Amino acid sequence: MDTRLSDPGKELYRRVDEVLHYLWDPIGISTVPSARNEYNAYVPHVFELLKEGASAAVITEYLIRVVRARIGMGQELAHTKKVADVLVAWREEVRGGG
Repeated sequence: MDTRLSDPGKELYRRVDEVLHYLWDPIGISTVPSARNEYNAYVPHVFELLKEGASAAVITEYLIRVVRARIGMGQELAHTKKVADVLVAWREEVRGGG
C-alpha cells in the first residue's frame, strides 16, 4: 500500500484487501492464515478501478478475467457480482456517502 494515501484511501485499500480475501476468495483459502496475502497482487488494480469510479459491472468483469486467465478456474458470475457490489458499497462508505 502506498503510504502517501489519504486516510480514506488507506481505509478503502484495506477494505479491498479484506473483500478479496474473505469474500471473493476464488480458490477457497480464506481460512488458511498462511495464505493471507494470496490475492495481494489484485488489490492495487481493484483499488484503482474504485478510485476511478468504476461500476460494479466493470469490477465484476475484471475479477472474472483474473479468475479465468490468471488463476485458471471458473467462478460463479452471481458471486462475483455480489463481491463487486460490496466493493462499490465500501467505496461509497469510505467517501462518506454510505
